[in-house]
Amino acid sequence: MVAIVGFLMIIVIVFLLLRGLMSPIVVLAMIPSIAALILGYDPVTIGGFIKKGVETTMGNGILFIFSVIYFGILSDTGFFDVIVNFLVKKAGNNVIAITVATAVVATIAHLDGTTAATVLITVPSFYPVYKKMNISPKILLCLTGGCMGVMNLLPWGGPTARAATVLEMDATTLWHMLIPLQIIGLIVNFVLAVLLGMLAVKQGAGMGKGVEDEVDEKATAEAEALRKPAPYLVFNLILTVALIGILASGIVSSYIVFMIGLCILLAVNYPNQKLQDKLIKKNAPAALIISATLFAAGAMVGIFEGTGMLTAMAQALMSIIPAPLGRYIHVIFGILALPLGLCVGTDAYFYGIMPLVMKVGETYGVASLSTALTMIIGKNLALMVSPLVPATYLAIGLTNTELKDHMKFSIPPYFVISMFMLILGIVFGIIPL
Repeated sequence: MVAIVGFLMIIVIVFLLLRGLMSPIVVLAMIPSIAALILGYDPVTIGGFIKKGVETTMGNGILFIFSVIYFGILSDTGFFDVIVNFLVKKAGNNVIAITVATAVVATIAHLDGTTAATVLITVPSFYPVYKKMNISPKILLCLTGGCMGVMNLLPWGGPTARAATVLEMDATTLWHMLIPLQIIGLIVNFVLAVLLGMLAVKQGAGMGKGVEDEVDEKATAEAEALRKPAPYLVFNLILTVALIGILASGIVSSYIVFMIGLCILLAVNYPNQKLQDKLIKKNAPAALIISATLFAAGAMVGIFEGTGMLTAMAQALMSIIPAPLGRYIHVIFGILALPLGLCVGTDAYFYGIMPLVMKVGETYGVASLSTALTMIIGKNLALMVSPLVPATYLAIGLTNTELKDHMKFSIPPYFVISMFMLILGIVFGIIPL
């Protein structure tokens, strides 16, 4: 019963999100609550589940409030115009150069393994360029998420470290086995960047259409009044690099970094209380929506884990696998890794589902290491398209993109990338059958 309710809950949530029939906030908070009621839990107990889940998202929610407002006001200063003009000048009308550059920057940016930092480095820098070149922001999100998913196989990335913990082995040792697959994934991502660049050209990107309209729209008296001269922009660059550096180092809580950073940005660029309030109110709606959605996702995770639906669903999946396919259970879950990664949080996936799959696999002679290798790949590729991952909301918020549009556009290529990595891993003997 618990497993059935869990599967139905996931189906309904995914359906509503993809069809855009309800706000993600409503879907993520309401549907799991209804599922818990069906399972017989009283409102007080469900409230406890929700509280526990929301508490795990509190830090990221506060981070997004301050970081989204920070980058919104940074854009008002004219900071990104400099980047836009430089990249457009270098690329000319070469849309493919822009998409490939996006993949390169996203790859390098994720060397620290921090999803929020990668999004904050890549998306705000390229989004104005994409708008000026008339390239769909869905391409920006797809490339950023794809490269992030492959680079997240690094030993200091969360998934690899968690898998290594379950395996009781060193994360670096596990990563060494994944390096060939990581290289394959990066190659496929760069090929994807070229293909998406070609797609954008077919859609009219880089032809100058819409560029003048965008420039005219921005060149209003109000926007011009907010733009700052070069000395301020240099200061803003130093401040932003310092904030991202501190964020990557992890020496201070991420939300504190942007809380203080926002205060400094406002105090230096706009030392006027009324103007500061106006700019905060201007950028606050996007920040509030992102954080509220994240808190709703936290409620879902809390109910998902508190009711035991996760364990029940995993056990149900195990029971329906025919005995002859048992020796291929690691490959089966390698294929299912991305869909599962969309619906299950990182901790629940690696500490809940993976151990169960390993245990069943061992009964069929499948080494736990082989199971871990296959299950890491797809889960990582689902990183920035999952409604349970904070970076997803940060990215779509920075580009004013609907979650359903991002998921529809990015999931197919992500699945192809994960299949390339899985199949070639088997061919090269990294993942034994």
